Amino acid sequence: MSKCKYTSIGGQALIEGIMMKGKKKTAMAVRNKDGEILLEPVSFTSIKEKYKFLGAPVIRGVVNFIESMVQGYSAMMKSADLSGFAEDEEEKESLSGGTMGVIGVVAFVLALVLAVALFMYLPALLFDGLNFLAAGTLTPLKSLFEGLLKLAVFVAYVAGVSAMKDIKRVFAYHGAEHKTIFCFEKGLPLTVENVRAQKRLHPRCGTSFMILIFIVSIIISTLIQTIFPTLILNRFVWVAVKILIIPLVCGLGYELIKICGKYDNLLTKIVAFPGLQLQRLTTKEPDDDMIEVAIAALNAVLEDEDREQLN
Repeated sequence: MSKCKYTSIGGQALIEGIMMKGKKKTAMAVRNKDGEILLEPVSFTSIKEKYKFLGAPVIRGVVNFIESMVQGYSAMMKSADLSGFAEDEEEKESLSGGTMGVIGVVAFVLALVLAVALFMYLPALLFDGLNFLAAGTLTPLKSLFEGLLKLAVFVAYVAGVSAMKDIKRVFAYHGAEHKTIFCFEKGLPLTVENVRAQKRLHPRCGTSFMILIFIVSIIISTLIQTIFPTLILNRFVWVAVKILIIPLVCGLGYELIKICGKYDNLLTKIVAFPGLQLQRLTTKEPDDDMIEVAIAALNAVLEDEDREQLN
C-alpha cells in the first residue's frame, strides 16, 4: 500500500450529501429522492483573499472557523432542498421573506444565549456552589473543573443527537467523507470498494477540532488563573474573560488540527486521540450509496485542482 500523503481537502456531511472543499474549488453532491446524484458548485470567497494578514497562523483559525460555519449552514440548507428533505413549496412560501428572516435571527440569538449559559455561566455557577461547600479549598481547580464540565456537556449532547434517525444518516455521510479522503490520500483509485476499506476516523476533522478547543481552553484558562488569581473571584468577570479568549483558543486549536493532519508521530497521535474517540459518535459506517456521493463530490473538486498543489 502506498504511503499516505497530506492533502488540504476537507469536507462536511450534509443532508443526504457531502460538500468537499479544495484549494481552488468547493462542490457538493446530494442524492435526491429519485436516487440521482446532483452536483452543485459552491461559490465562496474567503475574506483572507482581500486581507492577507487574516491568513496568518492562529488568526486564520478564527477566520476559517467563522467562514466554515457560514458556508456549512448555507450548504446544509441547500442540500435539504436538493434532497427533497425540505418542506414542500407551499409551506416554504408561507415561511418566506421576512418571517424566515425573523425566525432565523431569533433562533441565532437563542442558540447564542444557550451556548453562553451552558458553556460559560453554568460551569462557573456550579463550581462556586461546590467551592462554597468545600470552604474554598477547590479554588485552585476552578479552570480544570469548568473545562471538564463543558467537555462533559458537549459529549453528552453529541451522544444524545447521535441516536436520532436523521442525524445517524448525516453521521454516516460523515464517515463516507472521511473514508473517501483517506482513499485519495493513499493514492488509490476512488472506487466504492477502495473507499469502503478505509478508516472512518480522520485526525483532520471538525469533531477533533472541537475537542482540541476544550483542551486548549482548559490550558489557557489555568494559565490565566495562575497569573491573575483575582479574576476568578467575580463570576461575571471570569465569564467575560473566558469569552474574550475564545478567538485565541480557536486559533490555537486550528493550528493543532492542521499539524495532526499533516504529521504522523507519537506526539500528534496523542493530541489527536481524544478527537478520534469522539468521532466514534459523530461518524458511522456508510452504505455504498453514500460512498458514491462522497466520491462524486471529491471528483468534482479534483477536476479543477492542480494535484501537486493539494499535497
